[in-house]
Amino acid sequence: MKIIVPMAGMGKRMRPHTLTVPKPLIPIAGKPIVQRLVEDIAKVCGEPVDEVAFIIGRFGAEVEKNLVKIAESVGAKGTIVYQDEPLGTAHAILCAKEALTGPVVVAFADTLFKADFTLDSSVPGTIWVQKVEDPRPFGVVKLNEQGQITEFVEKPQEFVSDLAIIGIYYFQDGEYLRDELQYLLDNDIKDKGEYQLTNALENMKNKGTVFVPGRVTEWLDCGNKDATVFTNQRYLEYLKERGESLVAASAKITNSVIIEPVYIGENAIVTDSVVGPHVSLGDHANVRDSRLSNSIVQQSASVLNAVITNSMIGNHASVVGSPDDLSLGDYNQLRV
Repeated sequence: MKIIVPMAGMGKRMRPHTLTVPKPLIPIAGKPIVQRLVEDIAKVCGEPVDEVAFIIGRFGAEVEKNLVKIAESVGAKGTIVYQDEPLGTAHAILCAKEALTGPVVVAFADTLFKADFTLDSSVPGTIWVQKVEDPRPFGVVKLNEQGQITEFVEKPQEFVSDLAIIGIYYFQDGEYLRDELQYLLDNDIKDKGEYQLTNALENMKNKGTVFVPGRVTEWLDCGNKDATVFTNQRYLEYLKERGESLVAASAKITNSVIIEPVYIGENAIVTDSVVGPHVSLGDHANVRDSRLSNSIVQQSASVLNAVITNSMIGNHASVVGSPDDLSLGDYNQLRV
């Protein structure tokens, strides 16, 4: 099994947090979004993952090294592939054409999920979906009486289905997918100026490929600050349910109250504070005389004499005496 992870651009909607790292490397409960995604896919695959191909821009050697480590954490080889022009989802996936062999999962790296199923690798294709109240902002699928996908509809303004495509796909035959993507590029078949994966899916379906839905129990978005903070909240609850240890043994907690679920990283320091619920503190974070809830504080950041909620504090950032609801980027300082 191979996992193909298109990572798109730097994530303008998440600035200032994506000025120094791409969005998929922002931490959720102590691990980068893309690492959580890869680990969760590996769990539901039901078979070993031998390669993870990351399709990225030119993010630099440090980012690439971290991505390779993520692949290695699930026992796979990490491959870095570049998409130098944003020409659409089909083009992005085809950039990793050397990895499009055998069974593959394609997963776009700005979403997380909770699922209770094991992937059925005997079917030709699975498209992961989630039931939504308002399907108009999403691509959706229609099903027949046998539960097979009969139609893909992009952002329907009139109701046709409430099963939204979440951006994760399984293909039993990676070579077949590669050929269909190549056909779009060779014949310059675009939708809204870009080469789209949905066009390849439609062509495959019309040739007889049977796609079925893989229904997740929860779909978590990381598109902006508020969505990412909420995803951190839900993921902490999820990890607590699984019984995972969330506080590092090296963390130093003095005269403080921790309200679970809370993630506290290696060598973090919490002094004379109340932390939680739904807070993630990165490695070497320092919190003193403060009250934190529903927030992400990244590595080596410091918070002093502050009351903070619904916030993201970047790596090495410093907050002193701040009001609540912040979005503070890496290395910034805020004193009130």
